[in-house]
Amino acid sequence: MQLSKLVFGAALALVGLLPVSSHAADKITVTDITGRKVEVKAPVEKVILGEGRQMYFVATLDTDQPFKRVVGWRDDLQKADLDGYKDYLAKYPQIEKIPTFGGFKEGTFDVEQAVSLKPDVILLNIEAKTATDDAKLIEKLAKIDIPVVFVDFREKPFENTDASMRLIGKLFGKEARAEEFIAFRKAQIDLVTERLAKANPAKPLVMVERAGGYSDDCCMSFGTENFGKFVEVAGGQNMAAKIIPGTFGVVNPEQIIAANPDHVIVTGSNWELYVPGGAWVGVGSGADKAKARTKLAGLMKRPAYTGVKAVKDNKVHAIWHQFYNSPYQFIAIQAMAKWLHPDLFKDVEPDATMKTLYERFLPVPYKTGYWVSLSDKE
Repeated sequence: MQLSKLVFGAALALVGLLPVSSHAADKITVTDITGRKVEVKAPVEKVILGEGRQMYFVATLDTDQPFKRVVGWRDDLQKADLDGYKDYLAKYPQIEKIPTFGGFKEGTFDVEQAVSLKPDVILLNIEAKTATDDAKLIEKLAKIDIPVVFVDFREKPFENTDASMRLIGKLFGKEARAEEFIAFRKAQIDLVTERLAKANPAKPLVMVERAGGYSDDCCMSFGTENFGKFVEVAGGQNMAAKIIPGTFGVVNPEQIIAANPDHVIVTGSNWELYVPGGAWVGVGSGADKAKARTKLAGLMKRPAYTGVKAVKDNKVHAIWHQFYNSPYQFIAIQAMAKWLHPDLFKDVEPDATMKTLYERFLPVPYKTGYWVSLSDKE
């Protein structure tokens, strides 16, 4: 969807009133995830986050003061991850005063407001590129010396996460911190992949349901990327890989029943602000695991899972949806590897890995609740 013509009309009027910055000598050239060469004054001091969930990577770099550069952000963090938002709000109450925007992709981004905040850079996720191209947003902002840089943790996370972290590290003047995180992430993934390569176990068939219970539709899933790729890296076969050609798509109930998966993994989060009282599974920071398991069991009563082996064997799991759009994917991979190959990974504790992530890289306390299984005894 294209951005509002009215908004852009106002923005263009404002463009004519503002001078172009003359700080070219302070600028560096970076290559963003789309391959664009972008000049940015660095280290950046004022950042607009094109998605609120970009705080997941901002906090790993600016751990001591995670909001010090953020002058504006999209309004999705509170809606998509209410529990995580509350964790940050408790420690940083000033975040309620940060100006919020709608989405670039949805055409509700207020360009005039963004211009008034005078950011050094606007960070956008790669999925917003089509909308920004259609609206010629980048060219319009360039006229007033506001660069746009694209990052990606969602469309092709294995290809782009490290590059995105290095890019942001360079913009923030936190290259060493970015490399520290990248090394930690790699070590945690290697722990899984090297053991699987050596043992070469049989790969169970896995159905990953994206945001199960968010709507009455069944069933959104993942193709060869994102959680679909996580399953493969964790030593499983992604049931939807041959059905969904891209990153995201839908499988129908008949396909699930016919495939008869060995495991079912449902992604969820606290979406009370999106779908109040919905059937979604509210895993996340500090989640009520008993309630999450009850809701997960309820989802397995839908026709799509009638007679499915995973349900009969109680190999049904829920995991935090936001692993799909953050640099923390390695935690999901460890959790899934342990579900799929419990004997091979009996000494691996994803919860301990997550706790270490928080202690080393994040400014808020760690709370359990990011995943549950129907077989859990606690």
